[in-house]
Amino acid sequence: MTLRIGWDEASARRLERQFLANPAQAGGDVAAVVSAMLGAHAQVLSAAELSVGVRTVGVTRTDVRAALWEDRALVKTHGPRGTVHLLPADELPLWSAALTVIPSGPSPFAPGARMTDEQVAQVVAAIGDALDGVCLTVDELSEEVVARTGPWAGDRVMPAFQDMWPRWRQVMHRAGQSGALCFGPNRGRKVTYTRPPAFDPLPPERALGMLVRRYLRAYGPATPRHFAKWLAAPGGWAGALFGTLAEAGEIEEVDFEGGPAWVAAGDIGFPEGGRRAGGVRLLPYFDAYGIAAQPRERLFRGPAYERALAGGQAGNYPVLLVDGVVAGVWHQRRQGRRTTVTVEPLGRLTARQEQELGQQVERVGEVLEARPELVIGTVTSGPHA
Repeated sequence: MTLRIGWDEASARRLERQFLANPAQAGGDVAAVVSAMLGAHAQVLSAAELSVGVRTVGVTRTDVRAALWEDRALVKTHGPRGTVHLLPADELPLWSAALTVIPSGPSPFAPGARMTDEQVAQVVAAIGDALDGVCLTVDELSEEVVARTGPWAGDRVMPAFQDMWPRWRQVMHRAGQSGALCFGPNRGRKVTYTRPPAFDPLPPERALGMLVRRYLRAYGPATPRHFAKWLAAPGGWAGALFGTLAEAGEIEEVDFEGGPAWVAAGDIGFPEGGRRAGGVRLLPYFDAYGIAAQPRERLFRGPAYERALAGGQAGNYPVLLVDGVVAGVWHQRRQGRRTTVTVEPLGRLTARQEQELGQQVERVGEVLEARPELVIGTVTSGPHA
């Protein structure tokens, strides 16, 4: 008989495993929290710091930065969807092996701007060689790449932010995913890049199987379409991958909200103390939970689908989570040592929920090392680009 799992059960399990129901205890391993999230989106580093901080008792942005730049337990690099993430350093063999074999769609660039497979391989190798043991700004790296490949790599044919970038930059995410590049500490206001410590990628098939099972443990039950959306991968490819893993007994089918979905084999447990999500949480821009948890129309219900998404895309607004669903948006504006946290609920909060919201705002202030002030009102800031 197929196991039936409802939204409330799945939501409670996801929140528990994401350290959103019960944050990791003080002194815990920051990298382990990032691992449970399957990476913290770090295009905006302060958002990644908040994502990790709200999941861990006592952790501040200083602790996350120490794990990144001093302990090197975390690496800032290109992860799922080619976007910038914090990933555990010891998991790079898994991520690199899996991400580099995911089929990509057609090039978005004009024919004259594209690169051949051979050129891509040359640029990735040149990036790795240039960054070995040093930190370079993008302009310094550009000079090194062109010197190692040829003038064609430096042709300014790549449209970006009302400017034109050199051709080689269109594959920076591939260099990051392959282990040739990661971010280094800023040099003043300038971003730098370096090469992560050498590692041996896992066999691709093993890595893909591990990634699917880990995704299902963190965000399941889920369908191949959900997995493909999370990775920006072709749906047909994800369906075939799930089929192969199901035949091998590595994942199993369940009934989720009346339709077929999958969990890792044998992983049908639920958190102790009930099967219903509860509590108030504030999640920052591009938090992993808001992006990966599906189906999106159940997480962003009613007015939340219009207010908290940008054209159906999750992550562009920080969200207020109440009892496992999005119930508002919020924004924080820092001035010196103070930060004003404006929260726009999309419905009436109970007295208990208002009290929890105040506690969550205090926690945001602790993570950001600022004195917070809560304002209940309309968020006027638009979606993050």
